[in-house]
Amino acid sequence: MKEKRGNFSGTIGFVMAAAGSAVGLGNIWRFPYLAAKGHGGVFILCYILLAITFGFALLTTEIAIGRKTAQSPLTAYGVLNSKWKGLGILTCLVPTIILPYYCTIGAWVIKYFAIYLTGSSKEAVQENFFDGFISGNWEPIVWMIVFLLLTAFVVYRGINKGIEKYSKVLMPVLLALVIGLAIYSMTISHTDANGVTRTGLQGVKVYLIPDFTGITVKEFFIILMDAMGQLFFSISVSMGIMIAYGSYVKKEVNLMKSINQIEIFDTIVALLAGLLIVPAVFTFMGSDGMSKGPGLMFVSLPKVFEAMGVIGSVLGLFFFVMVIFAAITSAVSVMEAIVSSIMDAKRWSRHKSTIVVTIYALIGGVVVCLGYNVFYFNVTLPNGTQGQILDIMDYISNNCLMPMVALLTCILIGWVVKPKTVIDEVTQGVHPFHRRGLYIVMVKVIAPILLAVLLLQSFGIL
Repeated sequence: MKEKRGNFSGTIGFVMAAAGSAVGLGNIWRFPYLAAKGHGGVFILCYILLAITFGFALLTTEIAIGRKTAQSPLTAYGVLNSKWKGLGILTCLVPTIILPYYCTIGAWVIKYFAIYLTGSSKEAVQENFFDGFISGNWEPIVWMIVFLLLTAFVVYRGINKGIEKYSKVLMPVLLALVIGLAIYSMTISHTDANGVTRTGLQGVKVYLIPDFTGITVKEFFIILMDAMGQLFFSISVSMGIMIAYGSYVKKEVNLMKSINQIEIFDTIVALLAGLLIVPAVFTFMGSDGMSKGPGLMFVSLPKVFEAMGVIGSVLGLFFFVMVIFAAITSAVSVMEAIVSSIMDAKRWSRHKSTIVVTIYALIGGVVVCLGYNVFYFNVTLPNGTQGQILDIMDYISNNCLMPMVALLTCILIGWVVKPKTVIDEVTQGVHPFHRRGLYIVMVKVIAPILLAVLLLQSFGIL
């Protein structure tokens, strides 16, 4: 017998859970790096414009599909149109690929938190410490299991007692931490060995003020594509997550109001993450400190905290507490997208589905961890980057499947079942749809074009 589908108790629970999903590692290490790389405010300007147009259209579509069908991502598309069941399978593949490697990265975060908690922060700045840790045979696996069990515990507890309850606690604490750390980051100054003094406020200028100096059309196009790629992380679309969460939203909830709140929350936290990281790294390491991906959080930032002295050890501890909260709320949403799909397709209970997914994630997570030692190899990906197992999984899920899922979803809604399907769901209960015209144009024309270009770029064609 199929288990009764749970519901968020109201708007706040839904918004906190959706925001918790979106505010993850991508916001904390990817957004600041891309902003620094993309001429500061130029990237941020592109990001904000895309968030209120392109991102708004995708977020609205997925949440509305979820609530309308009351189904998981695996089965929701088939309810809308029986010929499009395959899109549900494709969508469900995304969180299935992401979960094992996300838990691996979450393990790295817990390891660094433990280092700062035990007062051993000097270890984190030793040469090749990070590479030595992730290439270890057993320690990364142990921490991965800890992170996975924390995630599974929340999902196992269900919608109200698990996801909603913990999101309502973790998200306000995370927001308070990121605001406090960002304010401190803007007030610091440092004089390097050459006598050059840099301040946090100078870092803020590098981060926020658009610098169009020498920027070419091609470079602007790359920045625009980077901002669009970042949106997938920042609003958790094309992973099945928002469809799953939308399916737990009660019919009386004002969807448009909730979507606006999620957009605002996610954008503010993404910008604050940059205000926390860019000024601090710029002050102590200059523009050269902004490395891509894990290097920013696990190599550059520990060096910044070390340079701050005693206060740096405290800030490092708070920083990694914040990152753990962000990582767990996101991992919970990724796991929930898979669990809800199994529950709907197999009619299994939540508990059984969660246990099965946890076992899968454990096996997959061990393989990813061993990708830095026992299973190590190095390949060149179509976009020109070098990668191991984790990087390959990240490339397939983020660079290939997510834009593909978004493109096909836009075609389905824009041209097959028509935008009215989503509009009717959003306006249910006589709620207004303030950007109705923009939504129709985006989902039918502009978003598909942008997504097709992003896919071509991901495949190395552009």
